[in-house]
Amino acid sequence: MKEKKVVKIEERIPKLKERRKQRSNRRLIMYVSVFFTLMLFIIYFQSPFSHVQNVEVNGHYFASSEWIISESRLEENVSMWNLGVSGIVERLTAHEAIKSVEVSREWLTTVSLNIEEYERIAYIYNGEGYDPVLTTGDVYTNGSESNQSFVPYDAPVLRGFEDDDIRGEMVNELAETPAALLQRMSDIILDPTENDPYRLTILMNDGFTVSSTVRHFAQRIAPYPSVVEQLDPNVEGIVHMRMNPYFERFDVDEEDEGSDEE
Repeated sequence: MKEKKVVKIEERIPKLKERRKQRSNRRLIMYVSVFFTLMLFIIYFQSPFSHVQNVEVNGHYFASSEWIISESRLEENVSMWNLGVSGIVERLTAHEAIKSVEVSREWLTTVSLNIEEYERIAYIYNGEGYDPVLTTGDVYTNGSESNQSFVPYDAPVLRGFEDDDIRGEMVNELAETPAALLQRMSDIILDPTENDPYRLTILMNDGFTVSSTVRHFAQRIAPYPSVVEQLDPNVEGIVHMRMNPYFERFDVDEEDEGSDEE
């Protein structure tokens, strides 16, 4: 049998002491690291370095970025870790054109505001220029926070819609009208009569004039493209888009008078 090697306890004591010393040093380093890390966190949160330094605004068109940043109050020494998101959303959605707001942190000092606005469905003349009419039925009056001017090139102009209820009903109908058909309309004029207070006269970009009504307008105007395909663009008249669409020529009486004289 092999003889077992015997290590005297006196020989192991220095090694044990060295190991204990190493463990103590590692423990001390860990405690010191944790302490300084906590101190750095405390200093960071108490210093301007933890405040919002930059605000990015995306998705806005009607509301100006200056107004959005001002109303968000994010540049007033706000901590990156205590933004007050609910207050920001409440203040910004008070704007007539803003539908929703998403607040997100970007990096350590930047906050991003992603804006969703209500869509523009038409325009209305204010005496000096044109104001957009939103899908809510509200007229965006181009408030003091913005210096924008609008040109009605992409949606019809509403004329004579001073009544808020009628304008709201018209906006609801336009929201259900295909965008391609809306772009073919130049002016939508409320032209009431005693029998039909909701009567409309629509001036189309293709040169035709349409007579219809606010009630169920989206449904009544839908067949318009197929109707005008069958008409001679050189013949002036009115396209009646109601229950049963039909075309009324302007010069019928003149032609009848000419045939009578012959």
